Amino acid sequence: MSDLTLASTITLNNGVRIPVLGLGTFKVPNDQAYSVVRQALDIGYRHIDTASYYANEEGVGRAIRESGLPREDLFITTKLWNTDHGRKEALAAFDRSLKLLGLDHVDLYLVHWPRGEREETWKALERLLEEGMARAIGVSNYTIKHLEETIGRSYVVPAVDQVEFSPFLYQKELLSYCRNKGVVLEAHSPLTRGSRLKDPRLLELAKKYGRSPAQMMIRWVLQKGMVVIPKSVHRERLVENAGALDFTISLVDEAVMDSFNEGLHTTWNPEEIP
Repeated sequence: MSDLTLASTITLNNGVRIPVLGLGTFKVPNDQAYSVVRQALDIGYRHIDTASYYANEEGVGRAIRESGLPREDLFITTKLWNTDHGRKEALAAFDRSLKLLGLDHVDLYLVHWPRGEREETWKALERLLEEGMARAIGVSNYTIKHLEETIGRSYVVPAVDQVEFSPFLYQKELLSYCRNKGVVLEAHSPLTRGSRLKDPRLLELAKKYGRSPAQMMIRWVLQKGMVVIPKSVHRERLVENAGALDFTISLVDEAVMDSFNEGLHTTWNPEEIP
């Protein structure tokens, strides 16, 4: 796995390929999202993650269109917000997102949180998949119980579950479940929003490998066979994060990082959602 690049992909359960490292854009204002995405694409990123809730789809889409890169070389994800659940509401929300992005399709459309009307909402996404408006569909912040419900009531298994995942929130049971069901697990907030970057144990390992703490955490996620979308608005950090692709953490040290788990949620805990 030490020979990964920004072009490296994982194949989803419907044959679509998703780049293993992408750019997250949570809390990036619209105008700044434009400049950050342009920089990321210039560096070599080909996977960009946004959402209706982020209110930056217009800036993200403008950066994509003005980059001059072939659309087929890019992987674009956006998400459905909680207030738009329901079949009719979800379809209308998708149309709004697509218009803001200025694209004719997205590569992945996710249900952002497992809120109400999950069954009808998922049926809307299945329709978008059938019509080719989304090349793949999935969920975000779904626990095993939420996935069980969706899979049990649907004919399309989610291609992706995007969840908070880091050495300090090692969701081992969820990872195993997703592997067994053919769902790719994707990590958001892999850097704990900065809250554990100075953990002495992490710093010690980073020094051993000659890497930054952020690179160690991103690499750990990648070695779990996952996709990861760290966020940054600084060019040097975008380059640094991509540097997690070209080295390997030993199995012994990976196990040491496994032991960092403390169940740390830096966002809402979806276990609290019935």
